[in-house]
Amino acid sequence: MPKTAERLSELIRKDDPIIKYGDPVLREVAKPILKVGEDMPEFIGRMEEIMRQANGVGLAAPQLGVSQRVIVYDTGDGLQAMINPKILKSSGEQMEPPEGCLSIPGLRGIVKRSDEVVVKALDENGRPIRVRAEGYAARVIQHEVDHLDGILFIDRAEPESLQWITAEEEEEEGVVEE
Repeated sequence: MPKTAERLSELIRKDDPIIKYGDPVLREVAKPILKVGEDMPEFIGRMEEIMRQANGVGLAAPQLGVSQRVIVYDTGDGLQAMINPKILKSSGEQMEPPEGCLSIPGLRGIVKRSDEVVVKALDENGRPIRVRAEGYAARVIQHEVDHLDGILFIDRAEPESLQWITAEEEEEEGVVEE
């Protein structure tokens, strides 16, 4: 039976909040947010805090054990949040940089992604937004939207490209995970 709480942020585990590979919530299709509540900015703020503490660039609510269609990301232009994101258009192709995932720490792989996407969503206050992203931001958005559909980067990665790296290698490379 799914957990319930008055506020979404109460559903996040206090210790070790990021759900790891093997937990079934990562393979579920997340439920759409039917009404953006007044607790959404708090929930998004908590998602941002957890993402930054983990040195990530993106995070989806299912990675926190909350099966709702909410993502946050920051590829250098400040925090962006999307509720019920839907990719309307995609074009082009990119293979780099290798992807990683906060739910599968230390694993990297090459994933073919679109180079440009147009996404419609709601902002943290429930207002409709449309975002056009390219390059790295487009990659991160696609990675996080995949999480909402129960898809992990390892499902899309070229199998021969998957490799484990040590924490030291990760630190040396300054690798960030999505």
